[in-house]
Amino acid sequence: MLVKTYASTVLGIEATTISIEVSISAGTHAYIVGLPDNAIKESLQRIETAITESGYRMPRQKILVNLSPADVKKEGTAFDLSIAIGILAASGQISDKKLNTHLILGELSLDGHIKPVKGALAVAIKGRKEGYQGLILPAINAPEAAIVNQFDILPVTHLKEVIQYLNNETNIEPIQIDTRALFQKNSNSYDTDFSDVRGQENIKRAMEIAAAGGHNLILIGPPGAGKTMLAKRLPTILPPLSLSESLETTRIHSVAGKMTNLNALITTRPFRAPHHSISDVALVGGGTNPLPGEISLAHNGVLFLDELPEFKRAALEVMRQPLEERKVSISRAKFTVEFPCSFMLIASMNPCPCGYHKHPSIRCTCGPNIAQRYRSKISGPLLDRIDLHIEVQPVAFKELSSEHSTETSEQIRQRVTAARALQHHRFKDSPNIHNNAQMSTQQVRKICKISEDGQWILQMAMEKQGLSARAYDRILKVARTIADLDHSQDIEIKHLSEAINYRSLDTETMNQKPKLNIIKNYGT
Repeated sequence: MLVKTYASTVLGIEATTISIEVSISAGTHAYIVGLPDNAIKESLQRIETAITESGYRMPRQKILVNLSPADVKKEGTAFDLSIAIGILAASGQISDKKLNTHLILGELSLDGHIKPVKGALAVAIKGRKEGYQGLILPAINAPEAAIVNQFDILPVTHLKEVIQYLNNETNIEPIQIDTRALFQKNSNSYDTDFSDVRGQENIKRAMEIAAAGGHNLILIGPPGAGKTMLAKRLPTILPPLSLSESLETTRIHSVAGKMTNLNALITTRPFRAPHHSISDVALVGGGTNPLPGEISLAHNGVLFLDELPEFKRAALEVMRQPLEERKVSISRAKFTVEFPCSFMLIASMNPCPCGYHKHPSIRCTCGPNIAQRYRSKISGPLLDRIDLHIEVQPVAFKELSSEHSTETSEQIRQRVTAARALQHHRFKDSPNIHNNAQMSTQQVRKICKISEDGQWILQMAMEKQGLSARAYDRILKVARTIADLDHSQDIEIKHLSEAINYRSLDTETMNQKPKLNIIKNYGT
């Protein structure tokens, strides 16, 4: 007897429906064909024990399981449950009437319990699009899949539950989630706030600019100056996630297996802070079966790289293209997958190995030129892609002990959101551009026009500091963001001057020329 069940495999962030054809005929062996990996080939041992432990019998005949389309490689353990149901239906032990209308996913343990799988949200989206009635899957994965409306999500914990449901002996209530209500309830809920930060007003200003325009930023300062604390609070001043951004972010985390039954929908901006020992594959994504890396898990949020010079150079260099294109392509011999990675890069570093170069009160123990060599670990092309270079100084005791109230994240976020609204209107005819940092070179020339005095200031900065053409565009983008925060239609001299002074690391690392104070030099 031939029976078909349906499951799904995930490639990138897209699911592909797999037809599982089970045939039982005269013979003694069991086979799985259709490019299965070792985990799928081994599933027959798990399935046989799970069926027996559930009170049913494993047929002692020839069992042929074909995974179609046969030219697509299948990986993982998510096919266990679907194959087991196919074997039971082909041997006449359960009804096959509901098999054509449901997708079935789950890994089986030896006692018949069903373990979670990856990519449930992507599978649910694909299943609804292809007209299936519902999805039978592990109860742990049900909340994330249930955010897909008008599609039955049937949570199960044991093989017996699935059998009884297919035999109409019991009913499984589809899990229901009001996606919009869940999104609104948990949206913009953070445990940290900028009101906790004492002093560092200039750093707060720079982070507000970065948030308003989606710009990358690097913080340079001694240990204990507050670099990590400030970086962790950056998501709190970003505009709230939209529902579409939330669904897209949740989808990526689902494919990576980062979702739990307590976290059905990601409603706040992601903040990812990988350790500096991370490999390039873990950072950008990849593997035999490509999975999203940290840059994709930070999609629509913040990627924080603490102690940037300590990261492997190869890992940092592979980020250069994703930073520009906001997506990463991972190619294999037979396929290519793309993961979105539109994130803000926030990096921090000490000015030298000991951390106290140019410290006002602690002497640096590094030898001559050590600080320069330390900073040179970061390549010029990578620095070019970081818009704001900020020097962080230690907080004075007077400011640290002050009871004076400071701005909350909500107050800063209101200004940031207003600036983003201006940009949203500006780029309404450019579907792939959402903020100033994403502008193309042609858009920079069209939108970021400056006066003759501004041209003179920018020319002087380029010559004195040896800035690259990419840095030229970055300065104009930052200046446009500062003007947006001021609700100014034109880029004024003060906006341009402030933007130029945020390129200090270019000077100190690449050319060792003195920092140019444009505001002071202008008009002298």
